Amino acid sequence: MKDRSPLVKKIVELKKKRNAVILAHNYQLPEVQDVADFRGDSLELSRIAAKTEAEAIVFCGVHFMAETASILSPDKKVIVPDINAGCPMANMITAADVRKLREEHPGAAVVGYVNTSAEVKAELDYCCTSTNAVAVVNYLKQEKEIIFVPDKYLADYVSKKTGRRLVSWNGYCPTHIKILPEDIRRERKFHPFAKVMAHPECLPQVVALADAVLSTSQMAKFAKETEAHEIIVGTEVGLIYRLKKDNPGKEFYPASEAAVCPNMKRTTQEKILWALEELKEEVRVSDEIRGRAKKAIDRMLEIV
Repeated sequence: MKDRSPLVKKIVELKKKRNAVILAHNYQLPEVQDVADFRGDSLELSRIAAKTEAEAIVFCGVHFMAETASILSPDKKVIVPDINAGCPMANMITAADVRKLREEHPGAAVVGYVNTSAEVKAELDYCCTSTNAVAVVNYLKQEKEIIFVPDKYLADYVSKKTGRRLVSWNGYCPTHIKILPEDIRRERKFHPFAKVMAHPECLPQVVALADAVLSTSQMAKFAKETEAHEIIVGTEVGLIYRLKKDNPGKEFYPASEAAVCPNMKRTTQEKILWALEELKEEVRVSDEIRGRAKKAIDRMLEIV
């Protein structure tokens, strides 16, 4: 980025002045990814930020991701450029819902997706990501019953991979369910030599048609390592910008142009600049919630 715009120059200057690090989720707008220090999935970014010497973290993603960063970096100021960037799936379950599930299934182990609020994480036994959900459930083979929240489609995928019946919640990602089986079949007709990658948040019928079922970080790895020169991408379309930048010799096609997360697109370079200027909006998790939520994350990290 030699020809930096005045806006980008200001962001770079302020970032140094504030001793800040800018994190961008893989689904963010290209202009946001371009000014980020690190791109990746939510937990990956939070763990990277925790290892830096930065005093402030500007998290370009959605609210639960900033909370996770606060859980892992309580000594850092965590800022979101748009406080209204939320996650519909994370909002589909509350801490009270998890407590009720525990009452209904006494003795069950509770596994929760990282795509949840800090309050929900505080009620979990184990956290998981789409990358390691199968490994976490496999680890719990001594448990008679496992509750898995909030994504019913990730639960379905994990259940099929592990052979375990899971007590699942009726949550889902409104963006990933826009990708339909007919989209995959159509793109395969257009690109017969392409490999199909699908996120496990997709519908089971879509997952069944994929060559590889992967998290966004796994997709980035798969795209680099596969010998295929064409790839159909079954996840939010924002990832394609990163895939093209990382693999200029390969072609990437969205499984569906409709797979756009409006919350992920709320962040802009202007909002990043404002966040750095004013150090608002801060996301901080209380010590009590943080301690309990971190246990669930730490237990996951011990397994994987």
